[in-house]
Amino acid sequence: MAAGPAERFCVAEERSGHCAVVDGNFLYVWGGYVSIEENEVYLPNDELWIYEMDSGLWTMHLMEGELPTSMSGSCGASINGKLYIFGGFDDKGYSNRLYYVNLRTKNGTYRWKKITNFKGQPPTPRDKLSCWVYKDRLIYFGGYGCRKHNELSDCFDVHDAFWEGQIFWGWHNDVHVFDTNTQTWSQPAIRGGEPPQPRAAHTCAVLGNKGYIFGGRVLQTRMNDLHCLNLDTWTWSGRISINGEKPKDRSWHTLTPIGDDRLFLFGGLSSDNVPLSDGWIHNISTNGWKQLTHLPKSRPRLWHTACLGKEGEVMVFGGSKDDLHFMDTGHCSDLLIFQTQPYSLLRLCLDCIGKNAALLKNQIPCLPSKLLQQVLKKITFWAAVNHRQERKAETERQGQLNST
Repeated sequence: MAAGPAERFCVAEERSGHCAVVDGNFLYVWGGYVSIEENEVYLPNDELWIYEMDSGLWTMHLMEGELPTSMSGSCGASINGKLYIFGGFDDKGYSNRLYYVNLRTKNGTYRWKKITNFKGQPPTPRDKLSCWVYKDRLIYFGGYGCRKHNELSDCFDVHDAFWEGQIFWGWHNDVHVFDTNTQTWSQPAIRGGEPPQPRAAHTCAVLGNKGYIFGGRVLQTRMNDLHCLNLDTWTWSGRISINGEKPKDRSWHTLTPIGDDRLFLFGGLSSDNVPLSDGWIHNISTNGWKQLTHLPKSRPRLWHTACLGKEGEVMVFGGSKDDLHFMDTGHCSDLLIFQTQPYSLLRLCLDCIGKNAALLKNQIPCLPSKLLQQVLKKITFWAAVNHRQERKAETERQGQLNST
């Protein structure tokens, strides 16, 4: 029996604090948590949600192997078709375990593997960290977590302590490298520059051989500073001086590289605990920020993910529209797509045909077979968009009726 529209056009479950990566034509989503009756519930650790960019369809695949525990705040990154997950927070506390799964499976089976035969010393347990991917290496920075008394150092700002057990919680600004080819952990010697202060819930992005960091939180302070680390020489830039206006302080935001010299900043939680919906583009050549004025202000997001699509679009998935500290109910499942550069002529034509499929139903079968397959996927894409918009509108109407 063919699937009905509700099943065919389903979406990944709402969540925050999850991991998402793009590989090829697909967006992969794993983990995170939702709130059910004021309880934090982690999403199943054996579910991988996959979004196909051309058709706009979501599918869920059950995973096998050495499953990570269900977590939020893990750091996910993709190298050579493999999704790596490090750190996070689960029912037992903070993690410093590292897992990977091959996303380019040939038999449709996604099997987790825990990396245990590594060399070197991994970072201490933590969550809400970020990483850069450079030369087949995962380069981690910061995060919030715990250390034993004999592990305290200048890279750690203490927040709280359990004195009897000599356990300390706080924020980090250390740098750790995992080489995926040699399975080796190392901590590079920083050769110069002023490092950013310890933080968590910040965001990282790579342009060329520079790893950029923006914002984040330490203690009760949220920041709007921009730093970069040279990933070849291991020298810090210090706080980068900005020309003109700049985004306000925030945490739980995203920073996505677009092109060779620009970074796209979106959302987060402000210093006055307001969920943000603003978008900014930073040009590293001019050291200036430019706010995008056309973004909808009614769709704030924090602790979401943002990934770059194949035509320069930024795909924001999940996150919350509420302040998670005070009203943890607004987790989202919709996919926001921000166009950061003009689409190709082919893409524009495919979209036009997809939106007007009924009008062109007699001409579409005459297309060459390769082009026809692209058109059919785009027809599915716009059918899915329309179905989800109709369902959302109906849900909002029902909510208004129930409130009256």
